[in-house]
Amino acid sequence: MADAAELARIIAPVVEAQGLALVRVSLQGGRRSQTLQIMAEDPETGQLTLDQCAELSRALDPVLEEADPIEAEYRLEVSSPGIDRPLTRPGDWERWAGHRARVTLDSPLGGRKRFDGTVRGLRGDEVELDVPGLGETRLPLAAVQTAKLVLTDELIKATQPLSTEGADSILKDRR
Repeated sequence: MADAAELARIIAPVVEAQGLALVRVSLQGGRRSQTLQIMAEDPETGQLTLDQCAELSRALDPVLEEADPIEAEYRLEVSSPGIDRPLTRPGDWERWAGHRARVTLDSPLGGRKRFDGTVRGLRGDEVELDVPGLGETRLPLAAVQTAKLVLTDELIKATQPLSTEGADSILKDRR
């Protein structure tokens, strides 16, 4: 199976040439059915339009064909990280401070591998969360296996759509 770091090394320059930022590269599935998932975002909006996804996919095709980093057949999936996005880069922890996240570590810390709390930021090489029942909790960034924002009303309010084109109506907050 292809190494994620090697895939990211091949993919990152293409993403950056499109004026985008690479969020995550993931190769999923078994030997017969694999999906190369590439998440990217426009640094100005934190999102990706359908047109940007298509353009990035077309730009990646010849580069991946030439490099041929994956032995088996695979599907290429290019997407936006979405509203309940994964936290994969150090800057994500500062950008999304104040929002709730679920974090899984690669090995237990204090008898736990899973933590659910409000992101407080990144302090050096540690993620800081406010975890109910535990209070301020620091987790080594290097030990974070997965981290993802939790869909909350606050996150929805903080994430504006790029366009409301095609919407039947826009509901305003009546509070």
